[in-house]
Amino acid sequence: MIRFIRDSKGLFLIGALVAFAFRLVFIFKFPHVTGDTYIYGDIAKNWIDHGIYGFTQLVGPPNPTWIRLPGYPSFLAVCFALFGREHYTAVMLVQMFVDIASCFVVADLARRMMSERAGKIAFILACLCPFTANYVASPMPETLSIFAIACAFWFLYIALDSPQPVGATSKTSSVILSEAHAMRAVEGPLSPTRRFWPWFFCGLSIAAAIQLRPDGGILLASTLLFLFVRLIRYPQRKQTFAAGVLVATIALAPLIPWTIRNWRTFQHFQPLAPRYASDLDEFTPLGFNHWVRTWMAEYVSVEDIYWQMPGSASDVELLPRRAYDTPEEEARTRDLFEQYQTRTAIWPELDEQFEQLARERVARHPFRYYVQLPLLRITDMWLRPRTETLPLDSRWWQDYTDDFWNSFKAAGLGLINLIFVALAVVACFLRPRPRYLLAVLAFLLIRTAFLGTLENPEPRYTLECYPLLIALAAITISRLPSRRSSQKL
Repeated sequence: MIRFIRDSKGLFLIGALVAFAFRLVFIFKFPHVTGDTYIYGDIAKNWIDHGIYGFTQLVGPPNPTWIRLPGYPSFLAVCFALFGREHYTAVMLVQMFVDIASCFVVADLARRMMSERAGKIAFILACLCPFTANYVASPMPETLSIFAIACAFWFLYIALDSPQPVGATSKTSSVILSEAHAMRAVEGPLSPTRRFWPWFFCGLSIAAAIQLRPDGGILLASTLLFLFVRLIRYPQRKQTFAAGVLVATIALAPLIPWTIRNWRTFQHFQPLAPRYASDLDEFTPLGFNHWVRTWMAEYVSVEDIYWQMPGSASDVELLPRRAYDTPEEEARTRDLFEQYQTRTAIWPELDEQFEQLARERVARHPFRYYVQLPLLRITDMWLRPRTETLPLDSRWWQDYTDDFWNSFKAAGLGLINLIFVALAVVACFLRPRPRYLLAVLAFLLIRTAFLGTLENPEPRYTLECYPLLIALAAITISRLPSRRSSQKL
């Protein structure tokens, strides 16, 4: 990577400066501090002040919790210790530097997948990507999670020793391959230590991704699946098996003290965080969540209904027509909402009624529940304009007459996102294909399938895929015809 940056230092310097300026605009003009931010912050402060991983109580010591893994609270605790308590602007600035580092990692990842030209284009795309840049201004785990996933794939490619595809024919590719082979000839065979250190850091990056978000485990699953395929198809079985064991061990090791802590504190086996981020003494409305999965298909319903319950008034008129199939079912649904409004809370008896309604809806239309709605939620998460952290209406398409400019900006973001996705898809069909494409596709497809099982289709859940999306998009652009294919950008 150092040689790669040094050879085009002007591009990388200007790109980094533009990336800094771009992210500073989001930090100072569109800061996005949410309720989840304060949850993480409260855990971090109590961890510093009392040595207790928990929430502040009105009276007495903090109440221990397990609803968040310790990755992001640890990051906040360090920031609070260095820059002051709840100094979230400082947190955003630190996240800005992390995101800039991600741009360099993604650039070298694209170079290793295809060519130096692809790497330079990936750097430009990463620096200017509005979807990763705007989350720098949100004190949430997304920025760190993106960096961890980018590093995991970067170290994976380093470990596989694949700077360029064997079939590449461009002058740039040939030069890199020649340099790699010459270096190997001079240094001789790799020692066991040098051979496995990239796998160690790959496992460490996966461990960080898991500690930041429980769904980081998908990264470990896809990596092990890729290694299993290599174990079957290629002769270096001992090395591949050892690499898989090392990656899994390093990735899962930090969960051991967390699991022991949860067992000692709560007398329950909990190696990650609970599915619905609830403590033992909290009631989880599983029936309501099940009912939501029988009709939820888009992010606007998350804001209108899902985030409004329990604890606040919720307007039944905002339910889409697909939330009920018959007039009788609509009457029952409205009755449940009226019961909820009397206490603005879901209690076990009301939750059981939601569960019964959900079971009937699933029995009536199983294909809709198991296939159609998950596909709609996946499509919505991937293609929505990603306006959730910006002062733009989520129903932007309805306000184009009253607020044309904001609707235009939202539509523009949607178009940019669509271009990223389309270019990434095209890269999967190019010849020669990006090296070790199976590793990339395994993660993207497994994560996408997992997202379809969630009842709340939030676009931020696909952000962790963006390092790979940017790299693939850059590969497609790099293959477009140019006047001088070997000319440096």
